[in-house]
Amino acid sequence: MTMELAPAEDAEAYFAALSELSRQTRDLVDAVVLTDVPDSELVAVTAELAALTDRLRALQCASPRPFEFGPDGVPRHAGNAVTGSANPHALPLVIHTTPERTVRAELSFRPTHEGPPGSVHGGVSAMILDHLLGQAVAVAGFPGMTGTLTIRYRGRVPYGEPLVGTAEHTRSEGRKTWVDGRIALPDGTVLVEATGLFITPSAWIEQQRPV
Repeated sequence: MTMELAPAEDAEAYFAALSELSRQTRDLVDAVVLTDVPDSELVAVTAELAALTDRLRALQCASPRPFEFGPDGVPRHAGNAVTGSANPHALPLVIHTTPERTVRAELSFRPTHEGPPGSVHGGVSAMILDHLLGQAVAVAGFPGMTGTLTIRYRGRVPYGEPLVGTAEHTRSEGRKTWVDGRIALPDGTVLVEATGLFITPSAWIEQQRPV
């Protein structure tokens, strides 16, 4: 069954409830990864989760929540795999724009992101950096899609510890824009570096031109 949009006066309450459900689901996923309860308890919890899943499937959208503007006018994409507060898969990553028009995010990975023992999976680090770089080109006024993404792993990325992600636009030529970014420890020690080439689709340029 497809869900209709909530009435405007209820939209924010619905969004808040969905975001809280997603936060609790992240906690559940972490608990599943780390649990060591007896198999009888696993069977019991699985049955409860199956029932909850059926309740949530009783009324569904055709796709995750789309890009939209919040009541404060700030754009948000609640269904995004990286930043979506209503997507249990997301950290969610909260990105801030600096006065220098670069981007910065304080982040902490979870046990569910593990790749090598005790470390974050390299693909997860790449996903986060891809999003940070894309935000940096947008902030610089050159929004685009990822053309190439080069990742250099310089150290083990831990989970459960505070980290900092940053990115900045470096140069642009026509529809091409280059950007650099990194994930580092709070003291500035770089753990992963990234360089990206982003391409602004010609259709986006046409939309920006005055009629």
